[in-house]
Amino acid sequence: MPAQILSGKEVADRILADVAKEVDSLARSGCRPFLAVVRVGDDPASVAYVRGKRKDAARVGILSEEHTFPEETGQEDVCALIDRLNREEGVHGILVQLPLPPHIDEEAIIERIAPEKDVDGFHPVNVGRMVLGQETFLPCTPHGILMMLRHAGVEVRGRHVVVVGRSNIVGKPLANLLLQKREGGNATVTVCHTATPDIGSFTRQADIVVVAAGRPGVLTADMVREGAVVIDVGINRVEDPSSPRGYRLIGDVAFEEVARKASLITPVPGGVGLVTRAMLLWNTVRAARLAQERRGG
Repeated sequence: MPAQILSGKEVADRILADVAKEVDSLARSGCRPFLAVVRVGDDPASVAYVRGKRKDAARVGILSEEHTFPEETGQEDVCALIDRLNREEGVHGILVQLPLPPHIDEEAIIERIAPEKDVDGFHPVNVGRMVLGQETFLPCTPHGILMMLRHAGVEVRGRHVVVVGRSNIVGKPLANLLLQKREGGNATVTVCHTATPDIGSFTRQADIVVVAAGRPGVLTADMVREGAVVIDVGINRVEDPSSPRGYRLIGDVAFEEVARKASLITPVPGGVGLVTRAMLLWNTVRAARLAQERRGG
C-alpha cells in the first residue's frame, strides 16, 4: 500500500493561522512583530527563500524588511547593519540568510545577532539553552519536523529515530530535541553521517527516518523497513530539459520507490521547507511577545 503523504502545506497553514491570531493580539496591545532579513549576494535559492518568507510574513500581518548587499560586501558592513538592528526596539527578529559568501565568517555573523532577536535559533547562547532543555528559540527546521510528526499523530516516545546528517542546522539539533524528556521527544536516536560505513544497516532498524544529507537519492527502498515514517529534508536541483526552468527539485530520498514501503512520507517540494518558513514566523512572534514583556507591556 503506498505511503500517506504528509503535506507541509497543511501543517504550515495550521501554524500560520495560530501565528496570525497571536499577531492580532499583539497588534491590539500596540506591538506589531517585525522581522529584518539580511541577504548578501544574489544566490537564486536564497532570493527565492527570502521571497517566500516575506510572503508568509505579509500573510499573517508581520512586518518585514529585507536588507541586501552585493556579493563582494565586506564582513564589517554586515556586522554594522546587525549592530544597528540589534539596537532598534521595533525590530524583534533578525534573520541572516545562509549561506554567506566564502569571504564572510558565518559563525561570527551569527554570534553578532542579539540572542533575543535570533529567530533562526543558531546563536550559541540559544543552542546551549536548547541542549539544556531550557526555553529558547528552537531552530526552525528541527522544530518544524517535530510539529509535522505531532500533526500526523506519529508517536515519537520510545521509537527508534535515525537521523541521516549531522549539520548544525538540522541533524545535530534535531537529534538533541528528539532525545529530550519532553513532548515530541523521548526517542532512541541514532545519527548517521559521511563516516558511517553502512547507513542502511541503521535505517532498516528505524521506526522513523529523517534524511538531511544534502545529496539526492541517499535513501533508497532497500534502506527502509515496511511501514517506516520517512521525513525528507533535502532540496536538490537536478537538470530536467523537460521542465520550463530546465531543472526540478528533488529531496534526499528516492521518493517513488521509498513511498511504496513507507507508511508516511514527506514530499519535496511541498514538505518540510514550508513548515520551516512557518516556524521562523512562530519564533518572530515569540520574540515580539518577549520584547513586550521586557518593556512591561
